[in-house]
Amino acid sequence: MTSSSVIEDVQRIRATGSVSLAYYYFDFKDVRKQGRRGLLSSLLIQLCPRSRHGYDILSNLIATHDIGLREPDDTDLIRCLKVVLTLPGREKKFIVVDGLDECSNPPGFPKPARQEVLDLLKELVSLDLPDLRICVTSRPEIEIKNSLEPLTSHQMSLHDESGQREAVLDYIRSFIQTDRQMQKWRSEDKQLTFDILSGKAGGM
Repeated sequence: MTSSSVIEDVQRIRATGSVSLAYYYFDFKDVRKQGRRGLLSSLLIQLCPRSRHGYDILSNLIATHDIGLREPDDTDLIRCLKVVLTLPGREKKFIVVDGLDECSNPPGFPKPARQEVLDLLKELVSLDLPDLRICVTSRPEIEIKNSLEPLTSHQMSLHDESGQREAVLDYIRSFIQTDRQMQKWRSEDKQLTFDILSGKAGGM
């Protein structure tokens, strides 16, 4: 199951008002979306307005930091998120963290940004909240696997699925056949391009 299908399923349930969903994608092209702070801020913005109590918690956080003139530090954001997640209610909460492998370590960070995110996920899981579901997608990098495998109740590796590789190869083949610039290439150049890209597909 891909992250998009998870989100589609949860969104259908959310329409009934019985769940809340927060989604975050780590984007290697955007430095602001490669660390823990971006994740925390996004989760709070998505989850807090779902209830009056959540809205009040976020408002108080802003008020205690000179109504937005000062930025709260990560410790404040983590504390706030934990309070929001533990608010009483029957609503299930879903957090989808997509592309964790794209969380890098920007220059100057005293602690690897990815490790900060992994530590945060461990903290959230350790809350042991019965109505909280966390879905994380990533390429199978050893650091991420070692950190997350002890925390998971379910896991699926698309890289081990033959259908995943076939889908990637179909996409490469289709692109080479339909791209306007590539139509001018010789057949042997197209085949060489396909052979190289398919050999490096690796589930991407």
